[in-house]
Amino acid sequence: MARILVKKRHTIRRSEVARLKAGLEAQIGESAPLFLTGQIEVVETGTGWRLYLVKKKNLLMASDAWVFPSLRGLIEHPIPCRQVVVDSGAVRFLANGADVMRPGIVSVSDDVRAGQPVQVVEERYRKPIAIAVALFDAADMRNQEKGKSCKTIHFVGDDLWNLEV
Repeated sequence: MARILVKKRHTIRRSEVARLKAGLEAQIGESAPLFLTGQIEVVETGTGWRLYLVKKKNLLMASDAWVFPSLRGLIEHPIPCRQVVVDSGAVRFLANGADVMRPGIVSVSDDVRAGQPVQVVEERYRKPIAIAVALFDAADMRNQEKGKSCKTIHFVGDDLWNLEV
């Protein structure tokens, strides 16, 4: 992820909250209300991402196509869906921003869809370590033997993780 520069920051309107909620429900289902309590601000960045601060915490991130919880949001409010579980050998690579490769994948939840964001969790403690965009649907990812399965867009220790606003 590129260096994050905050361009604008403002509180969003109720109509925008309704759109945000609809987009989030499309991604994570009934877990969406966990992320939409209290004052919500949008942070426009120079990276093409919009960040949503809920009670001044960076809990959501959005592109033009989707809205998904950030790593801090997933740690604060764990969700059971959209998971790609990786083995412990892949963790150190993912912590440095590497993409998710098929040999490191242990399991994939059935709701993973190509082109949509997923949470990458480690096998032992089931803690999220990255947000990635799936390159394949769940069934295709399971049948894949080698190669890249997900493109990492946010990981522990990157600029978004360290962002303070």
